[in-house]
Amino acid sequence: MSFLSATLDRVKPSPTIAMSTKAGEMKAAGKDVISLSAGEPDFDTPDHIKDAAIAAINAGKTKYTAPDGIPELKQAICAKFKRDNALDYTPAQISVGTGGKQILYNALMATLNEGDEVVIPAPYWVSYPDMVLLAGGVPVVAEASIHTGFKLTADQLEAAITDKTKWLIFNSPSNPTGAGYTWDEMKELTDVLLRHPHVWVMSDDMYEHLVFDDFKFCSPAQVEPKLYDRTLTVNGVSKAYAMTGWRIGYAGGPTQLIGAMRKVQSQSTSNPSSISQWAAVEALNGPQDFLEANNALFQRRRDLVVRMLNDATGINCPTPDGAFYVYPSIADCIGKTSAAGTLIENDEAFATALLEETGIAVVFGAAFGLSPNFRVSYATSDEQLTDACTRIQTFCAGLR
Repeated sequence: MSFLSATLDRVKPSPTIAMSTKAGEMKAAGKDVISLSAGEPDFDTPDHIKDAAIAAINAGKTKYTAPDGIPELKQAICAKFKRDNALDYTPAQISVGTGGKQILYNALMATLNEGDEVVIPAPYWVSYPDMVLLAGGVPVVAEASIHTGFKLTADQLEAAITDKTKWLIFNSPSNPTGAGYTWDEMKELTDVLLRHPHVWVMSDDMYEHLVFDDFKFCSPAQVEPKLYDRTLTVNGVSKAYAMTGWRIGYAGGPTQLIGAMRKVQSQSTSNPSSISQWAAVEALNGPQDFLEANNALFQRRRDLVVRMLNDATGINCPTPDGAFYVYPSIADCIGKTSAAGTLIENDEAFATALLEETGIAVVFGAAFGLSPNFRVSYATSDEQLTDACTRIQTFCAGLR
């Protein structure tokens, strides 16, 4: 008899981390590898945020804090929600965790009972279904397609909801596709949710500030105030503020839910790093002008990658609204054989052959619940992106 929990049989390791790890191992062995698999900005954390962290260390702010965040950070988060999203929260409605992932996990652990269903639009971030499974719930995948811009329609959402549905997990702009919902598209979904008062909304807004062209970000409780009392609005400082390693995520929601999440966190990690919390206060309260400059750089990279991938034989790459990912289709590559003799029977085979034969690491679409596709993170330099896309073009040209 195994001493390991049967719960672990329900879940699999993160494919994005697995691909990044394999790429790292090849690089360490001296191979010429470019990894486009990690969802992490290549910018350094802005100096004013680093300075705030150093000041906190020098001031001795290195002790335990309240399990779910210092008052100063909760106040900064309330101000951010009001400023950016027209959402009014009090500090009692705010939870701060060790990254956005912990916030999502705490909410699921605090609310799911065995058999409760969670609707997850696909393509989805790889961790959503497994976190639901770990919490005893049942992921119900509602599959969007390239024909709807990878966005869920109202009819698809309606069809996915049952009397067992407890949550909809919603992510815009999306990881892995970069697809963002307009106000009108969001309203169509919130109208469905108004007809199902037993369904709560977990809105993952992590890529809120990473939007391009004329796209305007909006969040479900902002679009439909009647959903405010059953919405958990989740965000963090990782992506927009280039603070992935600082591990600060946060959420606003109903007081009872936030209290339940606090209970879960108090018996697991307890408080996030005190230093990271003080850095996050400065991130949210301090200058925001660098966000626009970073977005301009990301948009240029997006355009480069979309153009070069669409020039590759057999690839169809839509133009995303935000985040720093593209999610091209490789339907016309399936069934062919690579120059080195690998049969491309699915998108995992494509990604594996691409890494082994060209040194380019991407993540295969099946990991995100929709195939045949792959995800590219363009959060790296123009030079590396140009080199990587050139190798992808060569690889695709060699398929027979």
